[in-house]
Amino acid sequence: MKKLFKGFAVAAALTVSAGAALNAHANTEALDKILEQVKQNRISEGKINKQREQEFLNDRADKQALLNKAKRDLAAEKARGDRLNEQFKQNEITLAEKEVELENAKGTLGEMFGVVRRSAADAIGSIEASLVSAEKPGRAEVLRSLAEAKELPTTRELEDLWIAFQTEMTESAKVSKFEAEVAELSGDVNVKEVTRVGNFNLVTKDGYVIYDAENKQIVPLGKQPGGELGGVASLIGASADQYVKFAVDPTRGSLLQLNTQRATMEERWHQGDTVGYIITALLILGALIAVIRMLDLFIVSGKIKAQIKNANNPNTNNPLGRILKVYHDNKDQDVENLELKLDEAILRETPRIEMGVNIIKILAAIAPLLGLLGTVVGMIMTFESITLYGTGDPKIMAGNISLALVTTALGLIAALPLILLHAVVAGRSKAVLHILDEQSAGIVAAHAEKEKA
Repeated sequence: MKKLFKGFAVAAALTVSAGAALNAHANTEALDKILEQVKQNRISEGKINKQREQEFLNDRADKQALLNKAKRDLAAEKARGDRLNEQFKQNEITLAEKEVELENAKGTLGEMFGVVRRSAADAIGSIEASLVSAEKPGRAEVLRSLAEAKELPTTRELEDLWIAFQTEMTESAKVSKFEAEVAELSGDVNVKEVTRVGNFNLVTKDGYVIYDAENKQIVPLGKQPGGELGGVASLIGASADQYVKFAVDPTRGSLLQLNTQRATMEERWHQGDTVGYIITALLILGALIAVIRMLDLFIVSGKIKAQIKNANNPNTNNPLGRILKVYHDNKDQDVENLELKLDEAILRETPRIEMGVNIIKILAAIAPLLGLLGTVVGMIMTFESITLYGTGDPKIMAGNISLALVTTALGLIAALPLILLHAVVAGRSKAVLHILDEQSAGIVAAHAEKEKA
């Protein structure tokens, strides 16, 4: 059709051109050719239309055949659906009957099934958290499958449950060694030899370790305990037939973790802060003075004893020798003057003999007062924390309360030995002075007898 219209358009254009050129020579042959071309195009278009119409009719027949086949298939599927629906209903009835038969056939086995599932479910947590699982992992998987089972357990599964319980009981009574990966505090993981003490403790050559059941990993304690809990080396080096003293943790590491939070003596001392350091310095100073004075008095006592044995030859390296020298220098004096001279000599020796005794006494008195000062400061800081943060978190106040209590304890701890040292030094100095007084009195008495004679 497009070609036909195109021909009409060309003819019209030629006609218009011919009408516009009425004075030109008419081209008859060109018009004939155009007419012939239009006729041929008309015949060609008719053939094409007939071909397309035939193709449409053929496609219509094919589509009708497909439609009929689809209707037959739909009817067949509907019939099959009805049959399957009827069969499903029948299967439901049969299934209900079989379930009743199964319940009747199980009898007491149903109770056993419940017991097995409950026992397996209860044991999963304890088995996973057990220290035996650090050496023998994967034991809880069998219990988990039994706890989640929907059918009766088989004989093999019942045996697996029995073996799991029996293994836990047997291994809990053993001390065994095995190689395992142990996480370090630095984050590294190294393979170490681990000693398992029943179901209580895990130890390595570096100390106690604990089993993290959630991550299924052996991890170290943040801080190793000391004292009676530190007997790890004796256990590691012990032979199989040897008995050693060892502390066990029935909580599988919980008590050990709590013990790591306990402050050591050094940590408690640091809790005393500045006041505690001052009290410690006073204790050290007092003890040092006491030791020096005791050594000096022992030396002086030895020299005095040696001088007593050689009273006729006074030596000025000791107090008694210096007093005897005074006597020898004043033999011609009367008794009263000689007594005064000797008393004067003793008074000169007394400060050197009693040197440091009062300082120790003062330090012994100052130490508990400083402890009381630390207590007051700690309580002031405690009430300040309560004012700022309230009483919701006791940890905020714990540090200040520790300051108050530790300084009090340090003050008393420092005062007690200082008082004892003061008593010892003072007693020793009085003993030396008593010897000097005794020897002086003896000299005066001897001189008085000579005068009477």
